[in-house]
Amino acid sequence: MTEPQPQAAASEEPTADDGPVEPPAGLWDRMKSDPQYAPEHLALEAVRRLGPEAKRWAEQSRARQPGVPPDELARRATRRFVNLARLSGAVSGAAGLPGAVVDVGVLAWTQARMVLHLAAAYGVDPTHGDRASDLLVLQKVHKVAETARLALGVAAGRERAGAFFGQPTAAGRTFLRLGVKLAQMAGVGAAKRMVAKVVPGAGVVFGTWANSAATKDLARRTTALYRQPPRVPRQRSGEDT
Repeated sequence: MTEPQPQAAASEEPTADDGPVEPPAGLWDRMKSDPQYAPEHLALEAVRRLGPEAKRWAEQSRARQPGVPPDELARRATRRFVNLARLSGAVSGAAGLPGAVVDVGVLAWTQARMVLHLAAAYGVDPTHGDRASDLLVLQKVHKVAETARLALGVAAGRERAGAFFGQPTAAGRTFLRLGVKLAQMAGVGAAKRMVAKVVPGAGVVFGTWANSAATKDLARRTTALYRQPPRVPRQRSGEDT
């Protein structure tokens, strides 16, 4: 009698149906009206919308496979979102600046989703507010968590003001500024893809490999951050008192 085969590990990977593939419309409105803080708005929304998805995925994966190592969960998530990053430029289907901005926004959103899944893989709460500052530091928008938290506070305040007064329409230079900020967040691969889509004849030489390279690099930084064991406060001995 043939023994049943174990379920393939790939089935434990996050799927495209787990959450929104691209930034929701409300987030696009906030980013277009406030491009200076576009990465902060994206990070805040990602934790709100994608954090619960990442937490649920990790819990379900561990329930199906008790004892699965965190590194294995992280490997599955990385593989899935690197593949999605390769395809991110095909989402908009539009040429020129609007299409380029959508492309880099989708890539930045995919990368944020990956970071939150990696956090969950290593037992770090992906729904905690600190993950937004982690995103901004890991994606090199800010150098340290303190400045990231300050910028997030400003973005949150502007978000509340926008909800009260309404969001103005962005166009021209403002839209270009949004694209630059999102390309900065998504990495050099996104910036090159944006140029290739905006400039006629530039082609897609940077294409999918540039997106995947930037996302793999982000995955390495994220794994290094969350793999570290939590610090345990040193107990003071009697001699220290």
